[in-house]
Amino acid sequence: MTGQENADILGSIGKLVDAEKQLRARIADGTADEASAREDLAALEIKLDQCWDLLRQRRARTEFGEDPGTARVRPAAEVEGYES
Repeated sequence: MTGQENADILGSIGKLVDAEKQLRARIADGTADEASAREDLAALEIKLDQCWDLLRQRRARTEFGEDPGTARVRPAAEVEGYES
């Protein structure tokens, strides 16, 4: 089931990226309340980072023979504190 769960996470990432693009477009063309949209955008970016982190955890566990099902969504503060 690992492959399907990873595919589900990638699907979520795709939907979040689409939502982010739409929100950025609405900000750019002035159809969104900028303050509210910026808050929504920040929340989307955090969710995206959490999804990518979860996917990386799952892939690393699989690579090293561990159960990818033990990977968990980490708190935003932890994920956002990473350096690239």
